[in-house]
Amino acid sequence: MMKFAPASLFLFFIMMLSTLVSALPVNMQVGTKQNVTWDTSDAPTQITNPIGRIILSKGGLLDLDNPLADGFDILLGEFEVTVPDVEPADDYAIVLFGDSGNASPQFTIEA
Repeated sequence: MMKFAPASLFLFFIMMLSTLVSALPVNMQVGTKQNVTWDTSDAPTQITNPIGRIILSKGGLLDLDNPLADGFDILLGEFEVTVPDVEPADDYAIVLFGDSGNASPQFTIEA
């Protein structure tokens, strides 16, 4: 019999929202505000943890210690974040938790 840790169950319910992070601008400037949006039209009726989290990913590595946003209602469908002061590069993505951990397409952050 399989046993699931609380984190595994959370990720399972996250995946059930089946949403996609909308494409962000191809180039973003450090310090600018950007809207992260996602589709909530097919959300399950029972969500065990409706709290969302937006994470910046670089080269496929998630910066879990410095979320761009945390503690918002995942059913909002959008949330504004500020582009952090990070190294300029073209391999960044936004990952939304509170759904399946969907990632945006890669984009560039410029100084």
